[in-house]
Amino acid sequence: MSALAILAQVKIHERDSGDLSCVQQNGLCPSWIAHHLDGYLSPLWRHLELTLSSVALGFVIAFALALVAHERRWLAGPIIGVTGILYTIPSLALFAILIPLTGFGFTTALIPLTTYTLLILFRNIVAGLDNVPNEAKDAALGMGFTDRQLLWKVELPLALPEIFAGLRVATTTNVGLAALAFYAGAGGLGQQILTDIAFKSNVLTAGVLCVLLAFVLDLALLGMQRLLAPWQRARATP
Repeated sequence: MSALAILAQVKIHERDSGDLSCVQQNGLCPSWIAHHLDGYLSPLWRHLELTLSSVALGFVIAFALALVAHERRWLAGPIIGVTGILYTIPSLALFAILIPLTGFGFTTALIPLTTYTLLILFRNIVAGLDNVPNEAKDAALGMGFTDRQLLWKVELPLALPEIFAGLRVATTTNVGLAALAFYAGAGGLGQQILTDIAFKSNVLTAGVLCVLLAFVLDLALLGMQRLLAPWQRARATP
């Protein structure tokens, strides 16, 4: 018997402690949800771990590539081409390719989730750096800034809105993609959905938690952007 079938039987057995009439009909059972909500905390934590780890790793890689492409403009096209190809590979197919190499577990899920962030993050970082006004760069150079100082003290701070826009898209996208990580043996809220997909209360609870997680992370990134780029907030104030 497969692990998925065993987990499904366990989930069905766990229903017995709820409202039997509602549960037996696979309905939406508020009392069952209230009594079993704590069972979703561990999958929720693993979902958060998958999302944040993949976005953080993807950002480090994309940031390094963007800095190289910013100095050597001809590299931007090839990098976008390669990351674009990686972005189009279906996640389940990539899991199937990696499982014989890395086995079931966190790493097998982390690699595809990281690759899916690269195109989004790279394009936004490069776009942010390219959109820095020439007047700001000329003023900094006129003040005696070196190229390194220009990058870290002028270009990157002014590129923060585009960079954070990419981070927000990549993060919310990976919250959804991480639901498929269960097929790679990495757990997450997808495990809760797939082991008892016929039970509406289970699917609703796990689905709502996914949506809330995406919303909270997006709100946190927006707050971080406002904290790191206060001049944007000031400019938006009438």
